[in-house]
Amino acid sequence: MNTHLVSLATAVPSHEIRQNDIALAAEAVFADRAETFRRMRPIYGNAGIGKRHSCVPLEWYGQQHGWPERHSLFVDNALDLLQCAAEDCLVRAGCAPERVDGIVVVSTTGMTAPSLDARLMERMPFRRNVQRLPVFGLGCAGGVLGLARTAALARANPGQKWLLLVVELCGLTFRPSDQSNSNIVATAIFGDGAAAALLSTDGDGPRLTASGEHTWPGTLDVMGWHVEDDGFGVLFSRDIPSLVRRDFRAAVDGFLASAGSGLDGIGSFVLHPGGMKVVDALEEALDLPQATLDTARAVLRNYGNMSAATVLFVLERALAARQPMPMLIGALGPGFTAGFAMLERA
Repeated sequence: MNTHLVSLATAVPSHEIRQNDIALAAEAVFADRAETFRRMRPIYGNAGIGKRHSCVPLEWYGQQHGWPERHSLFVDNALDLLQCAAEDCLVRAGCAPERVDGIVVVSTTGMTAPSLDARLMERMPFRRNVQRLPVFGLGCAGGVLGLARTAALARANPGQKWLLLVVELCGLTFRPSDQSNSNIVATAIFGDGAAAALLSTDGDGPRLTASGEHTWPGTLDVMGWHVEDDGFGVLFSRDIPSLVRRDFRAAVDGFLASAGSGLDGIGSFVLHPGGMKVVDALEEALDLPQATLDTARAVLRNYGNMSAATVLFVLERALAARQPMPMLIGALGPGFTAGFAMLERA
């Protein structure tokens, strides 16, 4: 029994920030490492990003903030974005909130208890017996792995409607006290965004027919968070493009073989654009013609890397453009882990 992707919607916060303005602000923040910043400054132009969206204005990033303020901003803004994406998604599906049987919420840029799904129930009229599953720690892979987990829950409960909600407020994790190279890179690529997807065995949308993942050994230091006194400290290896070129193809081939397919059977590729170098490395690893991943590049250019939400922005645009199926959906996240899903015609 297959799970259908009934509807999909995305949302971004109201502050739109141009890349050039971010570079100027970052120059002031990293003044204590002026020579290093001068050497790294080309990353802002080479990142392939024109603008990004943020839940706070640009001047917020140059100030010191502690955990309580970050937590409050995360909860308030995450709920605003989740409500917007969820309502849009349900309207597109013609589904009232009362008809949703389960909610899965994925996020790695903030934590709260009660969880975001419980808090969202105070804003939207979901049933009081709706099943809830908050998921933390999947990072950039959370969009595709969230799809996989939600599809499995829908498949295990035929006829039920499961709502996947993904929100990442990457900007709120920025700490001006962190003068590391990784934090400089983070200012050049990360943005804020959210997405919602409704899945059910009932429906006529495209089918999620297979999913899988691969976690490489000895790679815990590739990406993730350090927990610091004033927030999350970004962990981001410069070797990610090299790891993609060397190891990604074997993981893809292994997943496709388990799904009874091969790379030549894929109609289009919906891959998470972690950064421009990563997108280029993905094309090289899979021997794809240049411009194959231009939909991912377009999302990166207009929104930056929104962690887990990003691949769902790419998927939304791929579906709107009627790109050929089957679609291979993929993303890389902490672990170091590759997540995959296959989307096929209804």
